[in-house]
Amino acid sequence: MRIVSRRSTVAAAALGTAAVAVPTSARAATAGTAYVAGSFPATPVLSAGERHLLNRFSYGVTPALRDEVLRVGARAWFEQQLSPVADGSDAAVDWWPDLHRPANELWQRADDDIRGGWEVMNDYGRRTLLRRITTPWQVREVMTEFWEHHFHVPTNGDPQFTHRASYGDAIRARALGSFEELLQATITHPAMTIFLSGYDSTKTHPNENLGRELLELHTVGVGNHSEDDVKNAARILTGYDIAMWTTFAASYRTRDHWTGPVQVLGFAHPNADVDGRPVVAALLSYLARHPLTARRVARKLVTKFVADEPPATLVERLAEVYLANDTRIVPVLRALVDSPEFAAAADTKLRTPSEDLVATWRLLGATIAPPVDRSSAANAIIWQAGDLGDEPMAWPRPDGAPLVSSAWGSPSRMLASMDVHWSMAGGWWPSQEATYRKPAEWAPVLPIAFRDLVDHLARLLHGRPSTPSVLEGACLSTGYLPDRVVKATDSIFTWKMPHLLVALLDHPTWYRR
Repeated sequence: MRIVSRRSTVAAAALGTAAVAVPTSARAATAGTAYVAGSFPATPVLSAGERHLLNRFSYGVTPALRDEVLRVGARAWFEQQLSPVADGSDAAVDWWPDLHRPANELWQRADDDIRGGWEVMNDYGRRTLLRRITTPWQVREVMTEFWEHHFHVPTNGDPQFTHRASYGDAIRARALGSFEELLQATITHPAMTIFLSGYDSTKTHPNENLGRELLELHTVGVGNHSEDDVKNAARILTGYDIAMWTTFAASYRTRDHWTGPVQVLGFAHPNADVDGRPVVAALLSYLARHPLTARRVARKLVTKFVADEPPATLVERLAEVYLANDTRIVPVLRALVDSPEFAAAADTKLRTPSEDLVATWRLLGATIAPPVDRSSAANAIIWQAGDLGDEPMAWPRPDGAPLVSSAWGSPSRMLASMDVHWSMAGGWWPSQEATYRKPAEWAPVLPIAFRDLVDHLARLLHGRPSTPSVLEGACLSTGYLPDRVVKATDSIFTWKMPHLLVALLDHPTWYRR
């Protein structure tokens, strides 16, 4: 805690908080200093609009990503991202074999105390984080995360782990397709059937869990349906079964399907056949195209990518695009990024803890090798996410993790993020099967004025030139004066580089998305 407290002092000082007790040595070394930001234009940056697009639709603007956008343009990059190709990157970090075992084998191994379901789901979180760090197809990963929260099935529940990896794969394959495809693939998937007790729903005792969440969370929203709608949705969804606690095989049992006339909102069907799957497909198709569903999906997209308080006019426009394009997602995303509301929303959202973690790995330029044991970085990354309180898809409720920044702005979260920044800036943990930049590799040229070194680092880590606030935090963190000429033999390249890096990683600019 001593280290965290010291760094929080430096970060607060960078904000200009006069009451903060800055360490005496640093204050004395920099007393009376004029913090005029340096300039190192040899390190290029994107325009504000380009940076904004990438901040919202990637997990961190690396130098390679920056150079790609400078070469082709941000809008052209975004268009390429909307049609990902099979280039081998999907398998590049697919290092955990349990994620490909069938349900019956996973359950038997858990029952035999070989490997528990929670361990398999940790593997799922690890692969998810590594994909976000390494994939060139950033928009697909961002949208996969969005839809996995919308159709949320927690990874920290026990029995659904048997089908949870394939559930995530189903969403990822459709993340840039249509909402109807997503709805059809998720609602009847075995992971959802287990999580919301669909397997326990029969014609004699329909379970309302799945029918209720289908309406409240996945489509039209709370307050836009009646209890009769919930009951009839539950009746329609009867018949799906899981061989619980044995093989966990999924099947459809016609003897368990409720038959008889049903009505859900404006959808009506005689539902006379004991095989109710065609009725389910028809109901989901109807709900996917409902105007209330269009508004709900549009509102969530605007909340995620534009503002915590979604502009109503933009929500309505996107809902119209959604319906005009038969629930296809790509046209809605195009309309969103082309809107003036999106352009005006730069730097107004807060990185979530997991976004922060992934961006730290990406922007520090660390590389991760295949794991060899529990301490390997590829395995330890899930403990980092756990320390931040944001393991992938571990939100315990069916509503998915919050999209609003206020949910992630607590002091405890900030201190936890600072702790991660500190351990990684020094390359101390995770360090096994991981390679970090050496301190001298952060310098663009030598010798260099300290203020220009800070500007170079701000351009790399913040994606923009430095400011007096950034420079002040860097000086207070290291005890260096702005005009000091930094040479290869300086302490900044022996033991002070972590102090300098965390001054930027803990700065408020870092957290803005």
